[in-house]
Amino acid sequence: MIKWGIIGCGKVTEVKSGPAFNKVQGSQLVAVMRRNAELARDYASRHNVPRYYDNADSLINDTEVNAVYIATPPDSHAGYAIKVLNAGKPVYIEKPMALNYGECLKINETAERLGLQVFVAYYRRTLPGFLKIKELIEAGEIGKPRFANLQIFNYPSEDEKAGRLPWRVIPEIAGAGHFFDLASHQLDYLDFLFGPVLKVSSLVINQAGNYSAEDFVSANFLFRDDIVGSGLWSFSTSREGNRDYFEVVGEKGIIKTSTFTYEPIVLENSSGRQEFVNERPENIQFYLIEQIVRALSRDAEVVSTGTTAARTSRVMDEVVKEYYRKI
Repeated sequence: MIKWGIIGCGKVTEVKSGPAFNKVQGSQLVAVMRRNAELARDYASRHNVPRYYDNADSLINDTEVNAVYIATPPDSHAGYAIKVLNAGKPVYIEKPMALNYGECLKINETAERLGLQVFVAYYRRTLPGFLKIKELIEAGEIGKPRFANLQIFNYPSEDEKAGRLPWRVIPEIAGAGHFFDLASHQLDYLDFLFGPVLKVSSLVINQAGNYSAEDFVSANFLFRDDIVGSGLWSFSTSREGNRDYFEVVGEKGIIKTSTFTYEPIVLENSSGRQEFVNERPENIQFYLIEQIVRALSRDAEVVSTGTTAARTSRVMDEVVKEYYRKI
């Protein structure tokens, strides 16, 4: 039985991840930690968790806990992850894996030295719809892939415009701006489809001036076999300009969908047009947590590890590095 502890039981753990630890066979959530003891107690009560803490060390050293999920903002991922590993326990980390690529390497080096496993919450690698896209590409439904195109356009929140900044746009906490939070999922999925990025070019600026982090990113990526990825991320558009679009174009067809809104998957080729359901599970991390539990129980494969996630952080760092050299 894998008995989990969670460090940081905030919003992401309410539905996306937390309940899955008790739904997966061979898994149980036995302890949670949040710095605010009352909020930790409330979470434990609502989710039927036996114990709660307001100190991470207490949870890490809980003798019943044999695996830990870190769901805090990225600036604390590396510190907590290394503590968990040094306590002899495998670790599952929210994405992005850490504040930057260098911190990812430190986590992975610690895990390798201690012979322990690191997993990261890039769960799109396990979702049925995104697996269907991979299946269609590998079955040759669009021929050889030529390029992938990503677009995310979002409007700024009222808090952002008023200077009440969420941690996701504070680089010291998030690593960069919304780009790190959202593009990390997309770039990791491209890595899943096409392998590691070989070359990066980018234009990164701040157009709206609501905060110091970037709010516009244009980037191009080169993969194996001269497959190209391109992306536009804008976080200062109007509500009417909101957009979530993802396509893979091949020599013989095209696949179209979205990344975050789970639009149907559309395949168009010489055989015509087909649509496939893009399922959104209630607990979206369920399938990945199920993989992790199997791996910890009987040495099965997991598709999102410290190694794959570090590659995504390396690419994101490369995209924004010139911008952060100037500010």
